[in-house]
Order: sequence, then C-alpha cells, then structure tokens
Amino acid sequence: MSYSPVEIRHVRFGRTLLGYQRGSVDRALAEIASSYESVWQERMDLTDRVDELEREVARHREVEELLRTTLMTAERASLDVREVAKREAGSIVDEAHREARTITNEARREREVLLVAARRVRTLLTAALDAVGDADEDGLETGPEGRQAA
Repeated sequence: MSYSPVEIRHVRFGRTLLGYQRGSVDRALAEIASSYESVWQERMDLTDRVDELEREVARHREVEELLRTTLMTAERASLDVREVAKREAGSIVDEAHREARTITNEARREREVLLVAARRVRTLLTAALDAVGDADEDGLETGPEGRQAA
C-alpha cells in the first residue's frame, strides 16, 4: 500500500504498556519506505524525462534557428536573383531598342534611296513621254507617209 503525506500524518499505532506495538510500527515504516522508494523512483524517472525533453527542445531550437537562417539566405538569394533578372531584362530591352533604332534608320535610308530612284525613273519617264509626244507632233505635221498635213 502506498501512503500519501496526509495519510502518513494520520497513521495511528496501537499502544502497549511500554509504548507502541512494535509489529504495527515496523509494518508502517516498511510501507512508508516502500511508498517513499516508489515516489523517489518516479521523481528520478520524471527528472530523466525533463532532461530528455530539455535536450529535445534545445535540438528543436537549433533546427528552428537553422531554418530561420536558411529562410533568410533564400530570401536574400531571391532578391539577388530578382535584381540580376531586372538588370538583364533592362539590358535586353536596351539592346532591343538600339536594334529597333538601327533597323528604323536603315529603313529610312532605304526609303530615301528608293524615293531618289523613283524620282529619277519619273524624270526619265517624263522625258521619254515628252520625247514621244514631240515625235508624235512632228509626225502629225508631216503625216504618216512623210507628207505635210493640211
């Protein structure tokens, strides 16, 4: 039987002429010692369990700190990658703008060359038409067989 502290305080031993009954005192002391050993063992088990849980908490804190550090590193790396990507995108856009300006300028130069060529062709055509018109007028004056028209 296991005794609680309150029960131990209320244990009453039978009395004899010369004091307490030795057998009941010995039994009570044996039960109290057994109860105390049981409580002492439970206390030791709980102390061991507390130590084990404290080690586990410390390990979890280390893991938490490692995760926090890893997360911060990943965030920094993410920001760095984002910055590099922005710079590269800006570079690509700038290059595309330069290329677009180059293509536009080449197209304008080509247009000017084509306009000059078109003017030259127009001038040649106009001159040719004028020459044909002059020839027709000369031909009308002399007629188809070389005679002069009336």
